[in-house]
Amino acid sequence: MIEPFVESQRRENCISYGLSSYGYDARVADEFKIFTNIDSVIVDPKDFAANSFVDRKTDCCIIPPNSFALARTVEYFRIPRDVLVICLGKSTYARCGIIVNVTPLEPGWEGHVTLEFSNTTPLPAKIYANEGACQFLFLEGNEPCETSYADRAGKYMGQRGVTLPRL
Repeated sequence: MIEPFVESQRRENCISYGLSSYGYDARVADEFKIFTNIDSVIVDPKDFAANSFVDRKTDCCIIPPNSFALARTVEYFRIPRDVLVICLGKSTYARCGIIVNVTPLEPGWEGHVTLEFSNTTPLPAKIYANEGACQFLFLEGNEPCETSYADRAGKYMGQRGVTLPRL
């Protein structure tokens, strides 16, 4: 269901990741799309301009003040038909004003999870690649869903890398 799967990892000076008591703390990969206003585009989910971001491959991403960045999990997820997954940010980032947003992972979905990091502070903020970023909680249903994300051929099915909005 999770590749690569890691038992709990707690190292000094590292944000923990891996299996937790009731969930899984995923890592952020080293691929980032950092929001920029260089071309003064309008953010429109129906007509998203790819030049709204600059791409960076780095061990440490700096998010500008009051801005955001997209990233992805190191882990690739395959969600069973009888499981719904909810994601919450890690307290280490939340206590620094960095919010992680992820929509639910629906039954039957698979792929790298695109992570949205919002820097709510008036200062630049750091995100560390290959360390814990968020916790996934797995909710098992009584039976498999009638129609899965895969059955509907969802637009984000099988995504790899950081994925921008699609219609």
